[in-house]
Amino acid sequence: MVRSILWYLKEFLRREWLTKFFFARTAPLAAPPHFRDFPALTGRECTHCLLCMMICPAPGAIEVRKTANGWEPRISPGHCIRCGLCVEVCTEDVLSSGRILEVRRRDRSGFRTRFHIHVDPERCMKCGNCVVSCPVNKEIDPEIAYGGHSASDEVIMRIEQGQHRILHPEKTTGCRTCENTCPNGAIRVERILEPVQEGA
Repeated sequence: MVRSILWYLKEFLRREWLTKFFFARTAPLAAPPHFRDFPALTGRECTHCLLCMMICPAPGAIEVRKTANGWEPRISPGHCIRCGLCVEVCTEDVLSSGRILEVRRRDRSGFRTRFHIHVDPERCMKCGNCVVSCPVNKEIDPEIAYGGHSASDEVIMRIEQGQHRILHPEKTTGCRTCENTCPNGAIRVERILEPVQEGA
């Protein structure tokens, strides 16, 4: 027993072992290039399309704010899960993380967004609040803001012969003004994001 203890002491007190134990050095940690870190700004101009916020699966992880130099996405590290979807969806390459931009350019992949307007006929009172409040409708036919009726076939929606008609859903910007002004909650603007590959 005593001999074993002495042997261990002799081994552990060797200069080589003590040097390695007390002065051990590891190589500096370096993130591999494929690692998806928190998204960082690339310096390119943000157009405030809000696609990054729309696709983000983590509530509160990203917010596009107005700054002195224009719009700028801000990442909240406490909420961000580093999935990289905001980097993939941005058409202006405002954000970068890992090799996402490199892969996206090589594969020529991206996302296409569109909006779908759904009206529940059971709840809709045909009051026309959605038609009058829609900023796109008012831009196309300014008279709609005063009378609530429009004869133009270019508006997004209108009340026609007591029925709610959606004429041009492709003109919707997704602002959801119609949804917010409907007193019965009869109208919903649904956001649809589709992955696409250029040339496929």
